[in-house]
Parts: sequence; structure tokens; C-alpha cells
Amino acid sequence: MSLRQYEYALAVAEEGSVTAAAEVLRVAQPSVSQQIRSLERELGVTLFTRMPTGLVPTAAGRAFLREAQVAVAAARRARAMARAGAGELEGELLVAAQMGLGTRQLPSALAKLRRRFPRLEVTVFEEPNPAELERLGRRGVLDLVLVASACDEGGADAYHLGDEEFVVALGSGHRLLAADKVELRDLEGEPWIRFDRESALDAVLRDVLRDNGLTTTTAARVSQTATAVRWAAHGLGVTLVPASAVPHGYERLARPVLPVVSQPVIAGLRLGAGPAETALLELLREESWSRTASYAQVG
Repeated sequence: MSLRQYEYALAVAEEGSVTAAAEVLRVAQPSVSQQIRSLERELGVTLFTRMPTGLVPTAAGRAFLREAQVAVAAARRARAMARAGAGELEGELLVAAQMGLGTRQLPSALAKLRRRFPRLEVTVFEEPNPAELERLGRRGVLDLVLVASACDEGGADAYHLGDEEFVVALGSGHRLLAADKVELRDLEGEPWIRFDRESALDAVLRDVLRDNGLTTTTAARVSQTATAVRWAAHGLGVTLVPASAVPHGYERLARPVLPVVSQPVIAGLRLGAGPAETALLELLREESWSRTASYAQVG
């Protein structure tokens, strides 16, 4: 088996057809088909089955592709590190963040990284479910991840960057905007804009409501922090989000809460990290992780 075969199989799985995979890989279609058949013969299993929607991995194919993804990622990192040793940092960097964490700090750090290493390609995604982030981290798929608690599986080195303090987002004209800080008990009876049930953000809100004896009335559930704040601004309900997740222009509708609600921000760096992810970690450490002072009442 070769790394090229791994890459071809991953492309077929992603594109759903040999033709589309060949176009993405910029090779002839017969070459992709031949490599997939050769790989299946060597493995003794069928990797793909044809469905009306295209080629779909079999159970054996899914198991193989998970390992192939790790192998290809490792090979790309090795190439990037070799080039870095020659004074040229390039390659791919895969970064994930638990939804709501580092919403302001991560883009700022990535912009600086991009200016420093313009040939470095970075892929970033937000994941609401911390369990999924831990699973990906354990498999070595992610180069750097931002989470609220360190993974216990030993799959990454953990670094405490700071703490994200939460703020409550209110509707325009809400009675509590007159205060610099909002007592949580004063939110009794308010409808809440909440998040997906499996998300870490909804777990924080659930604990806050329970610990402060607040009645739970759910006005809506959303998948993004920016959506929650914007809906709160229109008076649909109130919501609780990390301070850095408040979209620009909505700061006037956000207030710190008492008792303070906060959570740590942990950067998980894969074991054996290369120069790119190490540079990003240092840039993240330079960012400010406390912002609630800017949410004071404006005249």
C-alpha cells in the first residue's frame, strides 16, 4: 500500500465518484480506478459500494479511511517539518475550536500566523460537541484544538490560555440594560435562547439555570452564538455566551453577570507538534482572554 493510494481513496470518499476525485487530484480517471482496485485486492475487502447518490464507503471502507486520514495527515506534517528545517514553513494545519471559545482571539492569531507564513494552509472549524473534539484529538487528526477542559486520554499537550467570562445578551430596550452588571436572579421569568442539546454551551447554560434556581423557559434553540445574540437583540429572549463571542455592534446589549460565569480555555497541541502549530500556540498566548470590562454601560 502506498500513500498515493490512501489519498486516492480519501478523495473518492469525499467526492462520491471516481470521476470527481480524478478532477480534484488532477490525474486521469483510469489511474484512480486502478489504484482503488489494487488497494481492495491487497486489503481483501471492498472499500466502496455504488448507490444512487454515488460511491459510498462500506463498513470496512470507513474503518480503513479513518486510518488512512491519520496516515496522510502525518505524512503532510512530516513534509511541512522538513521544509521548515530548510527555512521554509508551509503545509497544512488543522485547527478546531469548541463552539464559542476564542471567537475573537483565534482569528486574530491566525491572521498574524498567515502574515508570518503566507504559504501555510490552515483549515479551521467549530464543533459544538466536546466529545467529538476529544475523539478527533485522540486520533491525532487535529493539530491544535481549543476546549474548555483538557482531554484525559493523553492525546495532546494541554496549555491554559486564560478564562472566558460569559455575558448575558439582552434585547434592545430591555430593563436590565440600565445596570453595568446583571444579577442572575433578576433573569427569573425570562425566556432563554439556548443551544443544541449536545453542545458544551448549552451544558453551561443548563448548569447556570439550575445553580441559580431559575425557571427554564426555552424560546428557541440555535447552533451559533452570533445567531443567539442577534435573536436576543430582537427581543425573542435572553442568552448567555462567552464575551468574545458577541458579534461586533452588539456589545451595547451585553452585560457581565453576577455571580460570575466563566470557563477556562485550553489549547490542546498534538503530541510531537511541529513548528506551525507551536507558532500558533505562542500567538494565542499573546491574545487577551478577558474582555468583560468593555461591556460597561455607555452613558
